[in-house]
Amino acid sequence: MVRSHVLICGGTGCTSSGSTALREALAKELAANDLSEEIKIVQTGCFGLCALGPIMIVYPEGTFYSRVTEEDIPEIVSEHLLKGRIVDRLVYNKNDDAEGEAHALHTSLSDTDFYKKQKRVALRNCGVINPEKIDEYIAMDGYFALAKVLTEMSREDVVQTLLDSGLRGRGGAGFPTGLKWKFAMGSEGKKYVCCNADEGDPGAFMDRSVLEGDPHAVLEAMAIAGYAIGADQGYIYVRAEYPIAVNRLEIALQQAREYGLLGNNILDTGFNFDIQLRLGAGAFVCGEETALMTSIEGKRGEPRPRPPFPAVKGLFERPTILNNVETYANIPQIILNGPEWFASMGTEKSKGTKVFALGGKITNTGLVEVPMGTTLREIVEEIGGGIPGGKKFKAAQTGGPSGGCIPASLIDTPIDYDNLLEIGSMMGSGGLIVMDEDTCMVDLAKFFLEFTVDESCGKCAPCRIGTVRMLEILNRITEGNGEMEDLDKLEELANYIKSASLCGLGQTAPNPVLSTLRYFRDEYEAHIKEKRCPAGVCKKLLSYNIDPDKCKGCTLCARVCPADAISGTVKNPHVIDPEKCLKCGACIEKCKFGAIYKK
Repeated sequence: MVRSHVLICGGTGCTSSGSTALREALAKELAANDLSEEIKIVQTGCFGLCALGPIMIVYPEGTFYSRVTEEDIPEIVSEHLLKGRIVDRLVYNKNDDAEGEAHALHTSLSDTDFYKKQKRVALRNCGVINPEKIDEYIAMDGYFALAKVLTEMSREDVVQTLLDSGLRGRGGAGFPTGLKWKFAMGSEGKKYVCCNADEGDPGAFMDRSVLEGDPHAVLEAMAIAGYAIGADQGYIYVRAEYPIAVNRLEIALQQAREYGLLGNNILDTGFNFDIQLRLGAGAFVCGEETALMTSIEGKRGEPRPRPPFPAVKGLFERPTILNNVETYANIPQIILNGPEWFASMGTEKSKGTKVFALGGKITNTGLVEVPMGTTLREIVEEIGGGIPGGKKFKAAQTGGPSGGCIPASLIDTPIDYDNLLEIGSMMGSGGLIVMDEDTCMVDLAKFFLEFTVDESCGKCAPCRIGTVRMLEILNRITEGNGEMEDLDKLEELANYIKSASLCGLGQTAPNPVLSTLRYFRDEYEAHIKEKRCPAGVCKKLLSYNIDPDKCKGCTLCARVCPADAISGTVKNPHVIDPEKCLKCGACIEKCKFGAIYKK
């Protein structure tokens, strides 16, 4: 008889931190103590709090252990699983400080700062079930929505339910999902259902985590979509760099077919629908829907002009609907709980919840799901735990290379589609990168533009040539060779690219530059007029110096300098040769007296 369940995160984050070895060590220790029949190990998807991985939760107590190592396993088994005594030093709770001191146990995760403001809909099963066991998904009402649709609802009923729910596409543009399905339903001929799992934004891992933690939710939703529009074939386009997600999708597809939930005559209703995987090679442009479909067809992934839109002429020139992973993950719950339930969350024009990959200069790096309308301050300061090291919040980038920055002055902005567009950013797929006072906003804009230039498919001149010209200007500015006229040129080029590029990726490529110009123009001007980087990031504008009054002549800085740029004798002040200095910062890191500074 099983008396305890030990859930161990099997998502990419915790796997990279050693959770697989942790699971194996626990199995051996349980066997050594004759506990294998009493204690069940459950491999789950992402719990969300990636910064504290590997994560282990013991039920029925609900004890949340964080940063667990193989060396901790014998103590957890002997103390907790054998004697019922919780290992306090490994317990996560909202009072853990930077030194990791243990305080009072919180057996309910909903009481902790990280989880209490979250509302998990798309992530409802992530960290709860074993994603490789279809029975566990079914035990959580899995495939009940598909059964309801096939036995109780007409195609029109399904589409109307989505329209009434207010669900908008979570892939970036926020187009109403029900409306997209309605267009496709009204088209004639063979149709297709596609899932965009080609998550390419730097720092984004929302879709990957859903596929790793709850793949059957996506399969079920795609089958529902197939029924609604009259399609019998679906494709999931997932990047090959997601090996865990791909493996779990393959397992889920096989299990669903064996259970008669995919294939011919599903649930004896006469409805036929199956799904195939297509692996992407990591091209950012293939996240754009028409380029994705072109890639599925076996051609080079390049966008197509629109109209015609995919709902009329998409994959293989047939009517097609394409939604991303998070959009699909919401659909079974909307069918089961009703459109009113979903519409009760969020704001008037942005219903439901949104998953964000929270990264950058933030304490609680991880995956969060909050109701639309939650403010940026709540996400950064309460859920995210604030900026580490006592630094000040400077800005947050939403939407990745297609989005824009939100400055500290707008930290109380409620996050939804319309508010973000109004302040010059966008929702995007859900990447949220936090920046502190040490971030150079000009360098940040250059980083995202470098990514866009590198990933441009090159099909249209505005994106292929225009982004390169913008990058050249940014390089001049960060190297101290910029002129004030360059700022006007940047804006002129940006507006041309936005209006003339072929696809949405090209049209949004200038957003990081435009938003940083809008909110941090003073930093651009400092780079140009004063030849100075206020954040001390742009190397060409920096100089490293030694304060002779503070230098003790310990010679440590000279010993670590890779360029032999520091000279001096023992117990006498040293000096840095600016011609030799690489500006690597090694000397500052090693100086024990604070004698080295950059300006």
